Amino acid sequence: MTVYKAPLRDIRFILKELVHAEQLVDLPGYEEATPDQIDFVLEELAGVCQELLFPLNQSGDEEGCHYEDGVVTTPAGFKEAYAKYVEAGWPAMACDPEYDGMGLPKTVRLLAEEMLSSANLAFSVYPLLTTGAYTAIFKHGTDELKRAYLPRMVEGSWSGTMCLTEAHCGTDLGLVRTRAIPQDDGSYRVTGSKIFISSGEHDFTENIIHLVLARLPDAPSGTRGISLFLVPKFLVNEDGSLGERNGVVCGGIEKKMGVSGSSTCVLNFDDAVGHLVGEPNRGMSHMFTMMNAARLGVGMQGLGLAEVAYQNARAYAKERLQGRALREPRYPEREADPLIVHPDVRRMLLTMRANTEGARALAGWVGLNLDLAEHHPDPAVREEAGDLVDLLTPVVKSYFTDHGFLATNLAVQIHGGHGYIRETGVEQFVRDARIAQIWEGANGVQGLDLVGRKLGMHNGRLLRRFFHPVAAYLEAHQNDPLLGEFVAPLAKAFGRLQQATARIAQQGLRDPDEAAAVSSDYLRLFALVALGYMWVQMAEISLERLGIGSSGESRVNGGQATADAAAASVGDPKDVPFYQGKIACARFYFQKLLPETSSLFAVIMAGAAPVMALGDEGF
Repeated sequence: MTVYKAPLRDIRFILKELVHAEQLVDLPGYEEATPDQIDFVLEELAGVCQELLFPLNQSGDEEGCHYEDGVVTTPAGFKEAYAKYVEAGWPAMACDPEYDGMGLPKTVRLLAEEMLSSANLAFSVYPLLTTGAYTAIFKHGTDELKRAYLPRMVEGSWSGTMCLTEAHCGTDLGLVRTRAIPQDDGSYRVTGSKIFISSGEHDFTENIIHLVLARLPDAPSGTRGISLFLVPKFLVNEDGSLGERNGVVCGGIEKKMGVSGSSTCVLNFDDAVGHLVGEPNRGMSHMFTMMNAARLGVGMQGLGLAEVAYQNARAYAKERLQGRALREPRYPEREADPLIVHPDVRRMLLTMRANTEGARALAGWVGLNLDLAEHHPDPAVREEAGDLVDLLTPVVKSYFTDHGFLATNLAVQIHGGHGYIRETGVEQFVRDARIAQIWEGANGVQGLDLVGRKLGMHNGRLLRRFFHPVAAYLEAHQNDPLLGEFVAPLAKAFGRLQQATARIAQQGLRDPDEAAAVSSDYLRLFALVALGYMWVQMAEISLERLGIGSSGESRVNGGQATADAAAASVGDPKDVPFYQGKIACARFYFQKLLPETSSLFAVIMAGAAPVMALGDEGF
């Protein structure tokens, strides 16, 4: 059996000490989002994740969803758990109070996604899709559509989907064939087939609101000719009651590698009544409102699985007795030492932890800027925050999900043969993690988005939103003897990133393949520097909390006097190990993980030739 406990201590550290989320109460609409209120919400949700959702994770995977004659039944316990989830008001978490939402900051929602994904990824997909559909309707729908659909979606009695993919087109949505024919009453008749539709059919809610990409009869070709339509499973009467069944039917569900408790459907639209969302032929830009939010959510799925994988690997490494420590027995009273004494096991655990905690910190920074971009009264601040979110969205989606798959694999490796069998439960994490690298835009596409769109956007304005604060931090601390061990390697890695950026910008103008061939490597380089920027700040905070002076003499080293001094500085002796752990993880990150930027830099500077030289016929 697997274990999970929400990492509330680390989340509090990020919100209160790193990104200073207390500033949210100064934003219009967030007056009630006090630190105490946010604490309460996260505590309550942690209980839901640990006690309600996590116990259903393994059984839901074993059973999966059931399909019969267009009807989908979710695994035992899922429907009842969703009813309790709705009863507690969780679907309304970050929704606008005008439509009965709680109006909580998106920072909170983003970190909540991690806990939900750790507890039960398959379950978490259903509300995540609804949140995305809500966002698109809220941003681009008419007031009439908002009044008719959003309150019930916020309430949780109706859910939502996004219907993009067709059998012949996934990433290339310019090939979409689904048609929408305008009617005299202002509605449209939508006909076509969509595949891989998460939550497309299920037994959670009384209605499902599909957001569908389709073409109008006179639409131009390619992505410029796609519009977005709202197509409900059941038609909605003027008084808000449900009418007759619409012309959309589930044609089957996929048998998948993982997330078995999440229904992945084929949806057939046959003359279904739909309503235009936003402007004609602007469907792609409107859908990206939903997709960008979903990409951040998927990134948090990778992070969530990395966290639960780490917790189970750590527990197993501490209890599983195997061999002896190489120097001398660490636990001579036992018949063998636990796995945790072995250097390679510790390397794997620290790799998992350092990436996970660094990613969580980056998520907190992105979440804060999501809120600043929407609620800050100063347009310049909103623009700057929005730019940063846009720039980092592909980084979060790609790196977090790559790390999620790596971390879950490391958990299996630490468990050895016991990790490979289903009874232990960790092999499920690997299978569940794999899809996150694919859906909402495969990770290779995220690299293309970063180098092909984000770097050159607004003459490099987005890039400056990240480069400038990093450069300013490094300059301010370049002579700090306490932070030198962190600042110096980050400065070198940042220099590599700057050089790689210049090369891609220069060579990419000459030949687009030069940028595309190294885009995934560049995104990873960018992510490593971004996590380094988070880690140096976390190290700085932790050193300050432990009362370590610039001389470094009071560094915590196991001595009683030093430990007492650290406890006195922190205030709560129980927090001393937390900050010690942060400093140790920071050192591991800078000495063992950040050096990968050197090899990535070499790969990027090699350009496209090694990738493109072999002709198609040579493969």
